Amino acid sequence: MAKLFEPYTIRGVELKNRIVMAPMCMYSSHNLDGKVEDWHKIHYATRAVGQAGLIIVEATAVLPEGRISYRDLGIWSDDHVEGLSEVVRLMKQHGAKTGIQLAHAGRKATVDGDIYAPSAIRFNDQYKTPVEMSLAEIRETVDAFKDAAVRAKEADFDVIELHAAHGYLINEFLSPLANKRDDEYGGPSENRYRILREIIDSVRTVWDGPLFVRISAEDYVDGGMTTSQYTEMVNWMKTQDVDLIDVSSGAVVPAKIDVFPGYQVPFAEQIRKETGIATGAVGLITTGLQAEEVLKNGRADVVLLARELLRNPYWAYSAAKELGVAIEPPTQYDRGWTF
Repeated sequence: MAKLFEPYTIRGVELKNRIVMAPMCMYSSHNLDGKVEDWHKIHYATRAVGQAGLIIVEATAVLPEGRISYRDLGIWSDDHVEGLSEVVRLMKQHGAKTGIQLAHAGRKATVDGDIYAPSAIRFNDQYKTPVEMSLAEIRETVDAFKDAAVRAKEADFDVIELHAAHGYLINEFLSPLANKRDDEYGGPSENRYRILREIIDSVRTVWDGPLFVRISAEDYVDGGMTTSQYTEMVNWMKTQDVDLIDVSSGAVVPAKIDVFPGYQVPFAEQIRKETGIATGAVGLITTGLQAEEVLKNGRADVVLLARELLRNPYWAYSAAKELGVAIEPPTQYDRGWTF
């Protein structure tokens, strides 16, 4: 059996294969209230029919001011639970496990009014200058992640992922490029990590399922975070019962990134090797053979696909054919696999 199609169990949750759909914003909450719409129900359920083992719902805002855009999904209110529950139900009926990425956009929010960040430094000239968060606002944000985790549990998700990557709020605290604070949340790495430590601890008081953290392992700018520096923080995450690190990179500051197939896989491999924690590899993974190489050589434990699953919701069938593995389609589609 190809490694890609072997089951994978993490904290008692078994994925039927190691294909994970990465969270990707759909910007489709057109009523601007953060609620699920028909698009989300069709989009996510289709990838479940396509046999992804785990589907992680897009960055979902824990506070209204923490949205990337007004069309983001939200989980800051109990009113969001019903729609999210329906998305979960639709995915699960096709055998997929379900995850949700809890997020706060920080200084990359584009909503009206004040936006918030560790320091009053804007991302670039197209963004507003954020308000430097007070200690009270930090505590409120930590509580918002905890409340969101309660709602994720009510919606019956299997996995929670904390979004600590791509230049959003938690990532801004972690990187010295965006965090210029001189209090207990700034300066040395342990202080910059403090908000993530508090969020993880807070979420763990209400969530006993698998917990992932997505990080940007490289800032690609002198003075920024590197994979080697992140290993220290990942070791702290291990002690807090984080189960898997979803390893991406970049976007905390504008930077030139040389992109090529599998360009982020070495970051996942290094973190897995140096910390012993499970990792997910992501970044222009497009073929079954490529995914199999990553897994078979122990470079990561799961592979996350993003744009490839936008192009082809049924990628798992193509990968199975490429690797000589037989997987059963839904009975409604049997005729499509008869030659």
